[in-house]
Amino acid sequence: MPLFDLPLDQLRDYAPTVVEPADFDAFWQATLEQPADLPVLVEVRPEPTDLHLVDTWDVTFAGFAGDPVRAWYTRPAGNDDDLPAVVEYVGYGRGRGLPHERLTWPVAGYAHLLMDARGQSGQYGAGDTADPHGAAPGGPAPVTRGILSPEGYHYRRLITDAVRAVQAVRVLPGVDPSRVVVAGNSQGGGLALAVAGLVPDLTAVLTTAPFLCHPQRAIEITEVGVYGEIVNYLAVNRTAEAAVRRTLSYVDGVNFARRATAPVHFGIGLRDMVCPPSTGFAAHNHYGTACGGPVPVRELHVYPFNGHEHGEAVHVRRQLRWLATLLDTSPPKLPVPSIAVR
Repeated sequence: MPLFDLPLDQLRDYAPTVVEPADFDAFWQATLEQPADLPVLVEVRPEPTDLHLVDTWDVTFAGFAGDPVRAWYTRPAGNDDDLPAVVEYVGYGRGRGLPHERLTWPVAGYAHLLMDARGQSGQYGAGDTADPHGAAPGGPAPVTRGILSPEGYHYRRLITDAVRAVQAVRVLPGVDPSRVVVAGNSQGGGLALAVAGLVPDLTAVLTTAPFLCHPQRAIEITEVGVYGEIVNYLAVNRTAEAAVRRTLSYVDGVNFARRATAPVHFGIGLRDMVCPPSTGFAAHNHYGTACGGPVPVRELHVYPFNGHEHGEAVHVRRQLRWLATLLDTSPPKLPVPSIAVR
């Protein structure tokens, strides 16, 4: 795919003024207060697997409106220490899948909570969490479900679930609650940014190809992937544009990023037509600017010849090294055993 967005020298300084509702903070404060008086953990039970180096638990926690949300909690086997935790959010159309599908973080020595995405499984991966609030006016796809009002929008519920996942991991056994990281790619990256703007005491944020950043621009320059579902909805519902744009302003990752205070690590592919690079740069360049203090540590890796896949394994290695340095958790250097070849 070709380069289609702004050139890199313009992207590095791209910090557009985005629509921010006057009641943005009040809206999210009221939303998060609804489940706040409910116990966050509903059930935690061991999950038998065929894996010997990690232990896994099937977790159910109370998300938006107290709805049960499923997650996998995985950690290094036989390790009873209180570990730093990585809360990971999945991409659009995915669920939590099976417990052995995402092992990078527990194998690297972290406690890992992988949150299911309510009402989204079946497109790319299986999930176990229903979305019982899908009756608000809007389209059939998750991204258009309830899109005519911020109160009924699917992402109001999903972002609330993501915040509650952080609260859940902090009370799980074997977690150091003072060292919690949020991470995700695409939709997961957008959720990580949203949580960064709503939870003030995170240790770090890892976001790649983030979705829902500057969506007002995204629906004007791409019709690929998830944004294409919004474009298709507006192509049929021709009088809905003002309502849709208003709703999107309440979930814009740029507005969350401005309020974030934790160190952040970004990855962006310049040929990404699913989440255009200018939308991710907008979040990066605004990150932490409204936090009332010095701008947090920001690290950005750009992949000029990659699209939505960004840097893949190369980028994950960069995340691992950056986070280990930030947390000072680098393992001691051990001698490498010699292997005789005969």
